[in-house]
Amino acid sequence: MNAMYKMNFSPSVKSAIDSQKPIVALESTVITHGLPEPINIQTAKAMEDVVIDNGAVPATIFIEAGEIFVGSEGTQLEFLGKSNDVIKVSRKDFAGAILKKKDGGTTVSGTMTIASLVGIRVFATGGIGGVHRNSQFDVSADLPSLASISMIVVCSGAKAILDLPATKEYLETYGVPVLGYQVDEIPAFYSRNSGLKVDFRCDHPSDVVNFALTHWSLGIQSSVLLVVPPPAEIAINNDYIEKNIESALASAQVENITGPQITPYLLSKLSELTHNQSMATNIALLKNNAEIAAKIAVSLSQTQR
Repeated sequence: MNAMYKMNFSPSVKSAIDSQKPIVALESTVITHGLPEPINIQTAKAMEDVVIDNGAVPATIFIEAGEIFVGSEGTQLEFLGKSNDVIKVSRKDFAGAILKKKDGGTTVSGTMTIASLVGIRVFATGGIGGVHRNSQFDVSADLPSLASISMIVVCSGAKAILDLPATKEYLETYGVPVLGYQVDEIPAFYSRNSGLKVDFRCDHPSDVVNFALTHWSLGIQSSVLLVVPPPAEIAINNDYIEKNIESALASAQVENITGPQITPYLLSKLSELTHNQSMATNIALLKNNAEIAAKIAVSLSQTQR
């Protein structure tokens, strides 16, 4: 069966795939729905630069006019960041976005779907989706994607607005190992501690690569989730951020915000309540995760050669 979509590669990503150079996939909802303009575009470019500076090739994944793009070039990031008619594309949304020729930012699950399709094995993001608070049936598509796609996913844990213990239980049930990068505890996105223990600690990029290759060699197809705490100098106190999360959740309930709009609403409200402190932490951890992912991609490339 012929593919019913068009896949486009930036020259740098095409060259990296052909020559088996290290590549890091990057999601694009951080540009389209996660951060305000122009910070969204600046952060996306900074993440790409960090990946390049650490020896890998960035592959920001997105949809433009119904076509899938792996790697950005020219003014594409600016277009995504400034457009008012761009949708969030999870794994279930690709066909609709392609057929209706939509512009879209890919979520964690959407980015993983395309990255896996083209053979990219390392992906950097801020925080994964998970089980929502007060609704055990509201589960992000990120979690089944992690359970079924073989990839090293570098993040700072699940977004703090979620039910973190329930999210960890889901990952455990579906065989997704949670590795701590130089830590023994899962970060709570904005904060360095959650009270939840990692499954395995890795202190070097090569440790992560060896774990992932061993995991997959057993025939297990799930991702390896590497959690990295936000830099200590920008991390937020647990009690302070939790108080503001509760306030943001209450506001969302009053305004009847639900479905796909709940996460961007809560992140925006948190930024307002914390006087942009949460946004500053988010940006710092995104860059930090991109750096670590690049180092892992380099180590993976060296090991496979």
